[in-house]
Amino acid sequence: MSVKAVNPILSGFYPDPSVCAVGDDYYIVNSSFAYFPGLPIMHSKDMAHWEQIGNVLTRESQLPLKGAETSQGLFAPTMRYHDGTYYVICTNVTYGGNFIVTSDKPEGPYSDPHYIEGADGIDPSLFFDDDGKCYYIGTHPNPEGCKYNGDWYIYIQEIDIENFKLVGEHKNVWNGALKGVHWPEGPHLYHIGEYYYILHAEGGTGPEHAVSVARSKDVFGPYENNFCNPIFTHRHLGERYPIKYVGHADLVQLSNGDWYMVMLAVRPLNSFTTMGRETFLARVIWEKDWPVVNPGLGMLSAELVIDLPEYDREKGNTSLPGVNKLYDFTNMASFGPEWLFLRNPKDDMYEFRQSEGLFLTCDKDSFTEKVSPSFVALRQDCHCFEAAVTLKGDDLFDGACAGLVLYQSQDYNLRLEYSGCRGNVIFRKNGEDEKLASLLLASNIVTLVISVIGLKASLFMVEGKEIRELVKDIDISALSTEVAGGFVGCTVGIYAQDSEERDEKAKACFKSFSYKRTVPVRAPKKTEDKE
Repeated sequence: MSVKAVNPILSGFYPDPSVCAVGDDYYIVNSSFAYFPGLPIMHSKDMAHWEQIGNVLTRESQLPLKGAETSQGLFAPTMRYHDGTYYVICTNVTYGGNFIVTSDKPEGPYSDPHYIEGADGIDPSLFFDDDGKCYYIGTHPNPEGCKYNGDWYIYIQEIDIENFKLVGEHKNVWNGALKGVHWPEGPHLYHIGEYYYILHAEGGTGPEHAVSVARSKDVFGPYENNFCNPIFTHRHLGERYPIKYVGHADLVQLSNGDWYMVMLAVRPLNSFTTMGRETFLARVIWEKDWPVVNPGLGMLSAELVIDLPEYDREKGNTSLPGVNKLYDFTNMASFGPEWLFLRNPKDDMYEFRQSEGLFLTCDKDSFTEKVSPSFVALRQDCHCFEAAVTLKGDDLFDGACAGLVLYQSQDYNLRLEYSGCRGNVIFRKNGEDEKLASLLLASNIVTLVISVIGLKASLFMVEGKEIRELVKDIDISALSTEVAGGFVGCTVGIYAQDSEERDEKAKACFKSFSYKRTVPVRAPKKTEDKE
């Protein structure tokens, strides 16, 4: 039996993947930056079909994010399993640095962080050797002083995994495959056959991103360069190639003995990336004790056939990535693991009321600032989609508003909001708001719709059976990584806020939310009459 995997295996904002195999179960964790909860956990049995089973960091004590920029917070995690325990190691660049959390279940709950004293830099990983020793591998600036931006080294040190303390001397073992390389990072350490392997990224997580590998018969080196490095990249395929930024990989051996590699890449449109970095899959074989990625092809494929039985997931599960989602807030009591908040949500931010809906508190904190706004969202996971929310706005005070937003960062977002019986479209670029449209509404129960086709967005409000268009086909390329910067992709969600600080805060009532993948309608080709 076999199964077909379609790339990307995790579509949308799922960067920096780390993969972990435990028997015939496979897990992936990804970076989440300033979003909460942190580090989504995906599960599969066939490497093709995935479901979200939780998040690693679900408590503020685990993940303090106060004051974090949207692309700060949690950088690249690594997940490993050893002797009945799941370990996730990561960097919180905003608070505390490198840390480890543990659990006896892959879905958690996980422990509070064990911050690792003396572990500088970013992108840590753990490796458990056959003799029971555990090693920390990470990256930090060139100890002799950086000669250029990105002049970093990969280092290895033994770690006492019982007490989460580095022991012995650390050794700088590798600074990238190419001379003068920028940003050797995201290293993973493996012991396969008679060699230790360092698999790492280099070139920065952009157009020059690449996967390279080095090996040694001793864990501390010296490490031998693979003359085929980089062993995987798309940087030679040109600026217009539809899949770019390939890198930051992790290896996994399946229960059938086959090897695969997960990595990040992006799918830009006209050189603009709005969904962020996604998770892709490639096949690996070994030749002369070196990994060869997608042999005979040398680039990512649209599909892969995996020699495993298909994983039959629960139908209608909204935690499944890459599916249409419909939420009836009047029948919900909590958010699923796929929902995201910005930084640490306040205790009174939201409330579900049976048969009434989801009530978001109209707080003065706004998602245009580095605070904790009343905001909850899902990842954008395709180029063409329609998001809609039904809102009951009669409880809003003057000066309060609620709405639907396509969010890239606090400085770049597109909002469709209800305020004072009016519908408004606000496009925020480079930290400045511009009101694009406004209309008077007759009803206080309205449905707000954002429809995206590629790099164009149209925004509507629906009253009863009347569809009222506010803006059509505006250019949203400003919501891309290339314009807005950072490491995240867009999310689409709902929010409520107030222009004033009040003793009694208004609450916006949301009845339902939907996210549907769409297919753009193409005009038929014109044909000339034939005589």
